[in-house]
Amino acid sequence: MLSIYGPATRYCDGISRRSFLKIGSFVMGGMASLSLPQILRAESASGRRSSHKAVINIFLGGGPPHQDLWDIKTEAPVEIRGEFQPIDTKVPGIQIGEVFPKIAALADKAVFVRSVVGCPDRHEAFHCYTGWTQESLRSLGGRPSIGAALARLKGPVDRSVPPFVGLAARTQHSPWSDAGTTGFLGAAYSPFKPEGETRNDLTLNGISADRLGDRQALLTSLDNLKREADSSGMIDGMDAFTQAAFGVLTSSKLLEAMDLRKEDPKVIDRYGTGKPYNYQFDGAPTCNDQLLMARRLVEAGVRCVTLTFGRWDSHGDNFKLVRDHGGKLDQCVSALVQDLDERGMLRDVTVAVWGEFGRTPRINGGRGRDHWPQVSCALLLGGGMRTGQVIGSTNRLGEHADDRPVHFQEIVSTIYHNLGIDTQRTAIVDPTGRPQYLVERPPMREVV
Repeated sequence: MLSIYGPATRYCDGISRRSFLKIGSFVMGGMASLSLPQILRAESASGRRSSHKAVINIFLGGGPPHQDLWDIKTEAPVEIRGEFQPIDTKVPGIQIGEVFPKIAALADKAVFVRSVVGCPDRHEAFHCYTGWTQESLRSLGGRPSIGAALARLKGPVDRSVPPFVGLAARTQHSPWSDAGTTGFLGAAYSPFKPEGETRNDLTLNGISADRLGDRQALLTSLDNLKREADSSGMIDGMDAFTQAAFGVLTSSKLLEAMDLRKEDPKVIDRYGTGKPYNYQFDGAPTCNDQLLMARRLVEAGVRCVTLTFGRWDSHGDNFKLVRDHGGKLDQCVSALVQDLDERGMLRDVTVAVWGEFGRTPRINGGRGRDHWPQVSCALLLGGGMRTGQVIGSTNRLGEHADDRPVHFQEIVSTIYHNLGIDTQRTAIVDPTGRPQYLVERPPMREVV
């Protein structure tokens, strides 16, 4: 850990110049503390590219019911079909659930995957973030997530902004707040978590960002800290990596991106808040504003943002839950896509919306649906894909993939492709010296 001290003088802003800036006390993924300079040193060995492709991976923790979202079964009996009706979308011939009118209106920018297979029957985001199950290479630390692989292969777009950010709020069922593991790559490529333990890294001159009522006080503090460090010659004595670490934590760029007060109020209203947080229990809240923050972070230079939206484990009251969560998801996802499109970012940014598995075709006695890993669904948007189409189908009862099964690895591979990474040729060397491909399956041929 690096502490930078200034003079003992107190100024009119009330900030002691004997206070210090802690650089690098990152505690990531439950692992031991690792200094930010060490992280930057680890990243330096990898190549860099100037293009800024990005992904916003929205995990629907708990497993959303595929037959109540994008694959309405109008011909199934009532005990399977449920209460939702299909609605037309902007693309002729494509219908989705009635809870999603705003997404229906932008279907030309979307890919609805109705036949996702290969998912394990476990409440976890691991396979949606890595393309693998947890058993793969477990003895070596496991497979790295998309965000960790991006951090390793491409590094930061801007030295003052981390390449990988996880926004998931802490959940009682901890796998639902997984931001993406580093696997055998190690802690150097862990996500920055503004709402987790790494929030301490935003503590500057003895004050933290969330305690400041006056934004200008923080910016003044940062400017003063830089001037004092420069005038004392301390920065000249640091190596290049420590200087980069200093730049991350004294730059206002990351803080600006996370400060939604800087956003146009009309844009904020478009996303909504997602409140009240219903059906949360041991899962994630429906934080609509996290999608807005994700856009701001990508705009600032982040390559991968992950977040968990809601708790979709609908063993009871499935239809009330879908109306609540679905309506909020409809609002914020459509706002995100419109936002990215208006800023000319949609072609470069892939938005993925999916959960760990689907739900049972038959409705149980509690008006709910239980776990169904046999088939699930995904919504993909932007990323330069050929959009405005449906991929795959299930049988009449929504039990299994009837046409064009899409393995979850194909979706992860497609995300990598959209990020400019060829999964058929790109490998990362594991701790034993063996090259490991990111995934084994190719991207979805229909969209790339």
